[in-house]
Amino acid sequence: MSARAGIVVTGTEVLTGRVVDRNGPWLAERLRELGIDIAHIAVVGDRARDLVGALRFFSGEGMDLILTSGGLGPTADDLTAPVVGDFQGRPSALDEALSERIRLIVEPLLARWPDLDPAAIEAANRKQAMVPEGATVLEPVGTAPGLVVPPLSGTAPTVVVLPGPPGELKPMWAAAVETAAFRAATGAAVEYSQRMLRLFGIPESEIAETLRVADGEDGRISALEITTCLRRGEVEVVTRYEPADQAAYDHFAATVRERHGGILFSDDGRSVDEQVADLLGERGLTIAVAESCTGGLLGARLTERAGSSEYMVGGLVVYANAAKIALAGVDPALIERVGAVSEEVAAGLADGVRSALGADVGVGITGIAGPGGGTEEKPVGTVCFSVAFGEGEHLTRTVHLPGSRFDVRDRSTTVALHLVRRALLGLGAPPL
Repeated sequence: MSARAGIVVTGTEVLTGRVVDRNGPWLAERLRELGIDIAHIAVVGDRARDLVGALRFFSGEGMDLILTSGGLGPTADDLTAPVVGDFQGRPSALDEALSERIRLIVEPLLARWPDLDPAAIEAANRKQAMVPEGATVLEPVGTAPGLVVPPLSGTAPTVVVLPGPPGELKPMWAAAVETAAFRAATGAAVEYSQRMLRLFGIPESEIAETLRVADGEDGRISALEITTCLRRGEVEVVTRYEPADQAAYDHFAATVRERHGGILFSDDGRSVDEQVADLLGERGLTIAVAESCTGGLLGARLTERAGSSEYMVGGLVVYANAAKIALAGVDPALIERVGAVSEEVAAGLADGVRSALGADVGVGITGIAGPGGGTEEKPVGTVCFSVAFGEGEHLTRTVHLPGSRFDVRDRSTTVALHLVRRALLGLGAPPL
């Protein structure tokens, strides 16, 4: 059985949503890579009793390892180190050598800001250099050292104390993993494999039926840990398993291919963004976009990858009809006849931006993102797409997307990328 771990993210700013937690998911992935079973992630505010509550819960759940992030700064609400020391039954004492190393790190600040109170700086240094007895110090990347605090008894968890800023936490992680206390706590780690299947144009409920079919009457996939997630209109199926269960995973993946081959677009975890970029690059093609309701979001996705300048020519944000006419060359009579939200105008945008920017592939998007502006004929969420490619070829679709204004705009970029992928592969329109 593999070692089990819990993560405690501290900080009232994270708890209240002012700051998005990036450390919990990052640490969870690092634990998975080490074969350590991540059981829980908790977020607590800057209150000692809440941190102690989380530590007690994880300890009671039989965790071998607890990771904390945050609460190591110099201010009064940074309480993680002494709280963890007390929880482990290890009193804290000043590490004079560590205090000196922190002083040398902070010294340039005194030169930069001469009005800082030297006594306050010294007190802050000493606070951060208080180390629980028997703990291993992880050298600071900023001013805050990390700690690996083993239990006094063999049944309690080891606690790894890491700083909150990701730029300090990430490089410190490698040092934590190499400590004797960390290795002792995770000696039962098991190597896990993790694979992702991505599908587009299918509800999660259909995947649930596929899981039942794959499992059969003999529980053929019961050893697999399978999770499904609807993200940006795609269904991600992530499977985690031990190497001995490879045959079970192969059976599951084969069942998905058999039942959903036409909409399974990735069996190696690669995103549609990566696939489109690779297809354009491999074929030496360029792309340009003309966006109405998405307001540049598709262009942003196409340029997220380094090296996108090799295939991305540019984009037009043509929100108003006047912009569609002036920038993308859409016939005003066409807009008057069929309306701005129509497949004909989407095709006109795709052709217009392709011609205006000299691209091999053009994409046009026009729709009603809401919350207002819908009609009975064209309700909110109606979006029209067209991909222009080859010798006057078009792949054009109208879809009705659910959700908020953000959801409609965001999912529209996914639909557009899938249409581009299928156009480049000659697959035709997907079942949406």
